[in-house]
Amino acid sequence: MIDPDTRAAEWVAESEADADDAEEMPLSLRLSIADALTLGNATCGFMAVYFTTTGILIPHLTGSSETGMARNSAATAVILMLAAAIFDLFDGIVARKLRSSPMGAELDNLSDLISFGLAPAYFVLVYGMVTPGAQQKVSAVAAVLVLLAVVLRLARFSCVTMKDGMFQGMPSPFGALTVVSIVLLELPFIPTLLAIIGVAWLMVSRVEYPKPRGILAAAMLSWIVGAMAMLAAWAFDAPGGQFLLQTGCALQVVMGAVIPLFATARRVNTFRDNRRESREARQAEAAQLR
Repeated sequence: MIDPDTRAAEWVAESEADADDAEEMPLSLRLSIADALTLGNATCGFMAVYFTTTGILIPHLTGSSETGMARNSAATAVILMLAAAIFDLFDGIVARKLRSSPMGAELDNLSDLISFGLAPAYFVLVYGMVTPGAQQKVSAVAAVLVLLAVVLRLARFSCVTMKDGMFQGMPSPFGALTVVSIVLLELPFIPTLLAIIGVAWLMVSRVEYPKPRGILAAAMLSWIVGAMAMLAAWAFDAPGGQFLLQTGCALQVVMGAVIPLFATARRVNTFRDNRRESREARQAEAAQLR
């Protein structure tokens, strides 16, 4: 038989434990400063979709001829994606310096999916709908590829452990900015499509990219701020604004193409060095046996 007093004591102990857990749960769900920056990232991504819809897609569907509004909205959408990249850069720095809540990693992935997956993919989709000579269905396929590449890249990032200081595959913020740069270059449809697919492939590839830390983080921030200025000059039709935009977009695309080449060359050199060291070690062992 079970003693009623013992059972009652167990119930009281369980109730107190549940109460303690309930009191501790809010502590684990409190948002840190890094989490607030991550939410800023998600907000910028959503607003980029909003401006792409209201300023580019809807005027096109309603037959509006206000090209200035479309230009301003396109610039605003891309500036918001750039702002999301700044939030993404600083939330990692703040999380390392201070702290992040247990939700930090999940919030970061979800926010990146909105800002660097959905927003650029939607930008490509709308490009296929409003650009003369573009094929809407093919553009939709390219947009889906961009979105799926970011989804797979973020999922793999959560599961694969890389050596410190390196990413596997093109980082999603860099990929998103490269995709929209390709669109803004206004190249013929086929080269634009192939370049977008190439960026999607780079995001899910095994090519190594350095993480933006220290001097590289400062350089990235400077580049993003400069890109914002170029977009603002283009949006307000400033003298030389079109040239600045084309130059900035071209540089972004060139960086996206050149970094994998450097990474491949570094990997080949490392492989050669390892083989040479292994061969020298075998020769040294053979000399000792003699």
